Amino acid sequence: MTDTRIHVPIHLRWGDLDAFNHVNNATMLKLLEEARIRVFWTPEAGEHAPDTAVMDAGFAAGELSLIARQEIEYLAPVPYRREPLDVQMWFGRLGGSSVEICYEVFSPLGVIPQTLYARAASTLVMVDAETFRPVRLSPRMRAAWQPYVGAPLTFTRR
Repeated sequence: MTDTRIHVPIHLRWGDLDAFNHVNNATMLKLLEEARIRVFWTPEAGEHAPDTAVMDAGFAAGELSLIARQEIEYLAPVPYRREPLDVQMWFGRLGGSSVEICYEVFSPLGVIPQTLYARAASTLVMVDAETFRPVRLSPRMRAAWQPYVGAPLTFTRR
């Protein structure tokens, strides 16, 4: 279902590697977070963002996005490269107040063959910034995200 995917180039930093010369597991969560922010948060003036970037950031927005669950399946060590990783994202499910975000982290575009390093899924819940109670996804969110709904991620090593 590659037509429902958003490709987000994410650069590695040398400090993202651990003593074994590959990306540390905790760093992978940060890389996924960076991709997620780029896909969701409304861009500032002069910035480029995908059409899915419809969420305003911070308490002033009145709503917050919280991660309720995350799972990562590591398939191969991620080595350092100067070219950005190809983080592919799509939505496995749009719920009432939550969304399932699916990720596949690949070696850079143009690298043949392209290596799949990790699969991941996050459940994001929209909450009121004051009460932290769930709030429904807005019609604007649904309209922006619906074109990118695809099959939920299937983990192979459970």
